[in-house]
Amino acid sequence: MKSNFKIKDKSIAEQLASIRCKYPHFKAEFTSHFSMKVTGLLRPTSRSATYNFVLKYNLTDSPKIKIVSPELRKNEKGEDAEHLYPNGYLCLYQPKYREFTRTDLLTETIIPWTSLWLYHYEVWHLTGEWLGGGEHPTKQKIK
Repeated sequence: MKSNFKIKDKSIAEQLASIRCKYPHFKAEFTSHFSMKVTGLLRPTSRSATYNFVLKYNLTDSPKIKIVSPELRKNEKGEDAEHLYPNGYLCLYQPKYREFTRTDLLTETIIPWTSLWLYHYEVWHLTGEWLGGGEHPTKQKIK
């Protein structure tokens, strides 16, 4: 039997409310009626560096997240971290697989995925191997 239940897209107001509730130390604000910007600090583990990030999201595009500081470094071989677009945005998921949709909360997906990405980034610097799995992004920049 087919269900007629449809999960509703989350509005920017719902996304902001969720962020302000779960991460009250982040600065979350409307940039328009249909878009938002979040800034904050993430520390993947107690031994990790603290990373300053910017997350931009609107209802017509994928979330864009960038680490502002400390600057993401190449490894000892001069290689860039994997799952990183040329313009510095993190590749956290493949949109073609619909791992994130507008029905998802950023607090349950993008923000925890960012912390996990940072954890794998730190392990990559220690081991020289990206252990986070996933597919590599294309070399094109995302807007």
